[in-house]
Amino acid sequence: MRAPAGFTWAQAAVALVIAAFLLVFLIIPVVTVVYVAFADGAGNFTLSHFGSFFGLSLMRESFWNSLYVGLWSVAIATLIAVPLAYFTVRFEFRGALLIQTLGVLPLIMPPFVGAVAMQLIFGRSGSVNLILNDWFGFTLPIMDGLNGVIFVEALHYFPFILMNLVVTLNNIDSSMEESAQNLGASGLRLFRRIVFPLAMPGYVAGAALVFIKVFDDLGTPLVLHQTNLLAPQAYLRITAIGIEDPIGYVASVIMVIASLAALWVATWTMRGKDYATMQRGYAGLARRRLGPGQTALAYGWIVLVLLVVLAPHIGILLLSLAKVWSFSVLPDAYTLDHYTAVFQDSPRMIWNTALYCGIAATLDVVIATAIAYLMLRTRVPGRNALDFTVTIALAIPGVVLGIGYLRTFRGIEIPFTGELLTSSWILIAIAYTVRRLPYALRSCVAALQQLHVSLEEAAENLGASKRRTILRVVVPLMAGGMLAGFITSFMTAAVELSATLMLVSSQNDAPMSYGIYLYLQSAAGRGPGAALGILAVALVAVGTYLSHRLLGARAVSAKDIQRMGA
Repeated sequence: MRAPAGFTWAQAAVALVIAAFLLVFLIIPVVTVVYVAFADGAGNFTLSHFGSFFGLSLMRESFWNSLYVGLWSVAIATLIAVPLAYFTVRFEFRGALLIQTLGVLPLIMPPFVGAVAMQLIFGRSGSVNLILNDWFGFTLPIMDGLNGVIFVEALHYFPFILMNLVVTLNNIDSSMEESAQNLGASGLRLFRRIVFPLAMPGYVAGAALVFIKVFDDLGTPLVLHQTNLLAPQAYLRITAIGIEDPIGYVASVIMVIASLAALWVATWTMRGKDYATMQRGYAGLARRRLGPGQTALAYGWIVLVLLVVLAPHIGILLLSLAKVWSFSVLPDAYTLDHYTAVFQDSPRMIWNTALYCGIAATLDVVIATAIAYLMLRTRVPGRNALDFTVTIALAIPGVVLGIGYLRTFRGIEIPFTGELLTSSWILIAIAYTVRRLPYALRSCVAALQQLHVSLEEAAENLGASKRRTILRVVVPLMAGGMLAGFITSFMTAAVELSATLMLVSSQNDAPMSYGIYLYLQSAAGRGPGAALGILAVALVAVGTYLSHRLLGARAVSAKDIQRMGA
């Protein structure tokens, strides 16, 4: 029995296995959360849970606070990212690439790790306010209440806007700006009327990501003891009251709706507008020069921004080495005891992180490679739906996925062990897999897009079967993208906290992110927590470096492949 033209039964079987995985571990848990939020005790549709939710003053406050924090974080991230991208792309700057690289560094540190360091530097009794009080007699409430959450979140997530703007600014047709300059436009008017509108797609994409990440973040508010936000309330309702509490499910549904709404607004904003250019890139227009005074001001501003942006990294490093740091600009004494304590007390957490993230990254690469091949090389029905479903995972908060797992898989035992699935580390690894699959998929799709189909056709013409062609030609030539996807999934899963807090049932199964959170809950544990955070940052930094190297190698390989095809 032959399969329809365009695909084989084996390819259809692979698509069905992947669809079943996504159905069981993504769609059903999320649908379960939505169902509980809208169902009464008899399983009938009801809106009473939402009425109860908005009838509680704490929940109303949490909802508006989450919107407030999300929107203000986007605004402050915009103020940081837009000038930084514009100056480094449109003007002659020594070290522009270094500035852009340093601007992306905040992403390698989880925001909840840097939150404690920001308190020590910018808090009421932090280094900056101590200096301001001694020199000028006043202090700034930077880290007070929700201000602290906004400040930390904006500094951590603004690189999403920066990276997207750098790409779009470089791709603007230079003739557009030249024409505006010839007609007398310059300075702020040129930026406001020509440059920024043309760069709008990159800005909107970055701003939407910032809002989603901030709105869904659980760790930073908990570390800063600001629980009057939706994510902390969803977590606290389920963990304190129980898995049956409907208010926690309503909070989760609202978080999902807000994330999807942010993606919809980003799409709606760009709807019906054409940003295509006749000329690719910015090479046709020389970068403008600044005067001596303008250069000094620009560099001064950039250095100040980078110092603030990198403050969490500096602060957490000092805290990890500090013997005593309280009511002083810098630590009073230094020690390596915190690192010794971490290696003595937390080796299991380090091993767990390597195990869970290794399993998740491996599964991500296998699944992503299969989806990429199905999308680009076959006509299997529903192949694009797989890509859409995986992408939707970006908009599902980790706390929502964790709640969905606890509700969906409660009472289910692992075969031959008798252990409950909800009490096992296996569910943590699966959650990491689902949460990071979109990152691996994008890398694998990009790698396969650069692989010309004629190379596969040549192998098949020489007698190789489809399976042998994939194993001997496609996979080796995709290796760079697959490795980049593996590293990206691994390093981002290593600092996942939201789903981790929901699914860890014992400290014996806890990864590093959970250990950092526990350490940072007490003043005595901040030193070891900072040391463990530095180890996590080092792990992510190494992964980022290797990822960039592999992406560069992949680009070189693609050029070689094109020459071979020619």
